[in-house]
Amino acid sequence: MTTRPDLLKPIHALLEALTDPTTTPNQLLSTFTTSPKPLVHEHGLPQLAPFLGRPFTGQDGIATYFKLLSSLLSIKNMAFEPEESWVVDESCMAVSLRGTATFVWKESRQAWDETFVYRIKLAVDGGGGRSGEGRLAVCEYQVWADTGAAYLARLGRLGDLMESGSGGEGIYVDFDENRTG
Repeated sequence: MTTRPDLLKPIHALLEALTDPTTTPNQLLSTFTTSPKPLVHEHGLPQLAPFLGRPFTGQDGIATYFKLLSSLLSIKNMAFEPEESWVVDESCMAVSLRGTATFVWKESRQAWDETFVYRIKLAVDGGGGRSGEGRLAVCEYQVWADTGAAYLARLGRLGDLMESGSGGEGIYVDFDENRTG
């Protein structure tokens, strides 16, 4: 049976790849399996944002997801709860954890602070002859996040919440964000 420390090693590798701005796309992809085909699914209605509500499968699909995400959003100050708070299921080789970050929709420059949840399932990578064959790697990466904030920021309407008197804590325009496009 796979032990908790065995499961946490590839989780930490993925989280480090996600939070380190110097990570290359190939380094990020190397944290996922090649066989079985990996899956990324960010839950939500696909009409709200192009990376929501649809499966991205295989190494090409994973690359497409992260490329799409990085073309639309910038992510700052990503942090995760201590691993003592993570739910680790050794029998199905899955880890659930919670994180926080500031997300900026690049086109509108609207930003919001968010708490999100990951469920990451691991598998032994068949590798297809790659050097990583036989190692534990991410085969399923599921995300639950604030799809409403992403949608409103995409439309440039997230700031309307501040004007409506509904509070608006954690919502702002990111003046530091360099515009691209």
